[in-house]
Amino acid sequence: MYSAPIASIDARAAREAALAPTAPRLRTRIALGRFSNATRYGRALLRPGDRDPLADQVSDMLMARLVESDRFLIFERSDLDILEAEQALSASQGASLVGVDALIVGSVTEFGRRTEGQAGFLSSTMRQTVDATVEIRLVSVDSGLAFFSGQGVGSASNEAGEVAGFGSRAGYDSSLNDRAIAAAVDDLVNTIVSEFSDRPWRSDILGSEDGVLFIAGGPASGISIGDQFKLERRGNTLRSRQSGLPITLPGETVGEVEVVGFFGDTPQSEGAIARMISGTLPAEADWHQIDVMEMN
Repeated sequence: MYSAPIASIDARAAREAALAPTAPRLRTRIALGRFSNATRYGRALLRPGDRDPLADQVSDMLMARLVESDRFLIFERSDLDILEAEQALSASQGASLVGVDALIVGSVTEFGRRTEGQAGFLSSTMRQTVDATVEIRLVSVDSGLAFFSGQGVGSASNEAGEVAGFGSRAGYDSSLNDRAIAAAVDDLVNTIVSEFSDRPWRSDILGSEDGVLFIAGGPASGISIGDQFKLERRGNTLRSRQSGLPITLPGETVGEVEVVGFFGDTPQSEGAIARMISGTLPAEADWHQIDVMEMN
């Protein structure tokens, strides 16, 4: 009985996997808000009203890493008062295109340098280490509730030594600061990506005309022609008597749509045109109660 070589089977499986349809890789809309420096590093040199260079550096690095991850649409914000602006955007028809799903705020909570060394009769070593910790909160735009917190930890060091007067001396290395912060931010981005990977992508219905729906989001959000989404009516929202927090009951799928086109020319103004493939076209009065969600 003939059996195909293992290498041929593996190559064929790889080709079939490459040709198989894949789920759309949808980008979540998030805003990067206030970052602060909660340590004493560099604070003595700042005057009232000055921006903190360390906080700005962390914010800039985090913005760059999140963009590089290709998992998000990033909008820059200045402070927590953006929650009120985002809530206003979400409440007005059409403006929800520039609203976001969550706001990131955070601070540098640990930053320090330590120097360690050993000195002997003919030899000595010196090691410089910088440690950094950055903590963030993910805040719901709808309720202002912080639904997730995480931290990134980074460290960078160098070492120099000499024997019998030969070798190198360890001077102050300012690049260790940047490397430690970069390592902490990289660790933090992995945490953020993991958190949003477990949360379903959703969008809004913007309007309807001639039997098709207009939904928020387009190619910049990772949507492609032919992608299919479900329409889910939100469950009732009840308030817990124990915590006082609002709790939304499970929703109900009322239909499915397929993307057939796009409109808009910037990530902020993009939308998708979708036709119903099951269910009934929602009435305008129901649009605010229905989410467009990725298929399971």
